[in-house]
Amino acid sequence: MKSRMNLIVMSLFLLLTFNLRAKDVEVIEFGATADGKTLNTVIIQKAIDQCSETGGGEVIFPAGKYLTGSIILKSGVHLHLKHGATLLGSTNIEDYLSIQPDYVALRTLKETKQLIFAEGQHDIGIVGNGTIDGQGEVFIRIGNDEGIRRPHGIQLINCKNVKIEGVFMTNSGAWMQHYLACDNLQIRGIRIYNHCNYNNDGIDIDGCHDVVISDCIVDSDDDGICLKSTSPRSCKNVTVNNCVIHSHCNSLKLGTETTGGFQNIQITNCVVSPSEKKTTYYGTAIGQSAISVEMVDGGVLDQVSIDRISIMETGCPIFVRLGNRARKHAPDAPQPQIGELKNVSITNITATTTSKTTSNITGIEGTYAERIFLGNILITNLSNGTVADEATIVPENDAGYPTAAMFGDILPASGFYVRHVKNIVFENVRLKTGPREVRPAFVLDDVQQATIEDAEIRSDLKIDLLSKHKSQNIKVECGE
Repeated sequence: MKSRMNLIVMSLFLLLTFNLRAKDVEVIEFGATADGKTLNTVIIQKAIDQCSETGGGEVIFPAGKYLTGSIILKSGVHLHLKHGATLLGSTNIEDYLSIQPDYVALRTLKETKQLIFAEGQHDIGIVGNGTIDGQGEVFIRIGNDEGIRRPHGIQLINCKNVKIEGVFMTNSGAWMQHYLACDNLQIRGIRIYNHCNYNNDGIDIDGCHDVVISDCIVDSDDDGICLKSTSPRSCKNVTVNNCVIHSHCNSLKLGTETTGGFQNIQITNCVVSPSEKKTTYYGTAIGQSAISVEMVDGGVLDQVSIDRISIMETGCPIFVRLGNRARKHAPDAPQPQIGELKNVSITNITATTTSKTTSNITGIEGTYAERIFLGNILITNLSNGTVADEATIVPENDAGYPTAAMFGDILPASGFYVRHVKNIVFENVRLKTGPREVRPAFVLDDVQQATIEDAEIRSDLKIDLLSKHKSQNIKVECGE
């Protein structure tokens, strides 16, 4: 009798387990209409909710166009956009939820609107060979309305085990995707074309830990791949590799918001070039910078490695900035102190530019950016700086918005302008200049302990290698 009872209990357990196991569902089964005109928000949300409640799985979108407003992703659920499937964002702002997240950060202090949203979920994702089209060009910018009158494409907050893979994303009303305080995030093999409105970033990683971004193609009006820290949580253990980036603003960027800082970041084997789209909402046709490393709102930036980047025509190849904008992440947060920027390695860079806003590495007076290494750098700068350009007085602009042109469009160096920096090494730098260039290759201003080793300058006018001001312990070791 006891044996029979155990068998019955076991059978019920197995039956219950079977019924609760992960199960894939198709939105068509729930009544979705794939005509690009019928609003499917309620149906898609019902499919997500049921899939999550029964153990998770894929919510599948077969070929067709699915119009929707805000949808909330739930634990265990992956949206799977099949080849030929397009998730279309509604052009009616009333179809988007106004969401106030629980997580406190600079960009969650007020209600905003998203096409796809999740907070506090786990084991979620968006995969497949389909398309997410936000149709964001219809939303007219009115002041600082990002995320309010112009929805973001994707915002995932405080989520764990996230996979974004394969899909094509385009036409967001503002940022294409924002991952805030997420852990174990993989973004692989996606394509982004975001040129329909202001604030059209490609990928924003904000205070996330354990992140891999690989094999992506990003073409954006604003920042391409951007790491941020808009709360006290650092952006940590992040690797970006094998990506192609086109941006009217900054292609590869750490900043602008930096409250929690950046630790253990590696960016490698990427290609940067201008977008084929030349009209801009923001930035410039060729882009403001290829590589930007910024620390301006307190916090610590430590152990950042950037290696094997090929840059074809950009406004500024390399921009490194320790500043003191000191923006608070919340009204009641303590005022940020001056942050730290240290242990940065930038190696194996090949770049061409026609901009007089040359590469610049700067701290602020009294506070140095420190321990910076640049090795195996090949820059062709065809901007032809003049005698007047060489005499340019560079403003301090301590609290300014961090961008490569924050000191003006013209800098007095043809290769690198360096100010308020300690312990910097340039090793094996090759600079080719335009035929009328007169600016020195390196300008060092208030630099303490610098080494320029094995530098080679190719210039028709035989420009100076180095100009220095208020700098000490400068060692130059160059062969013939």
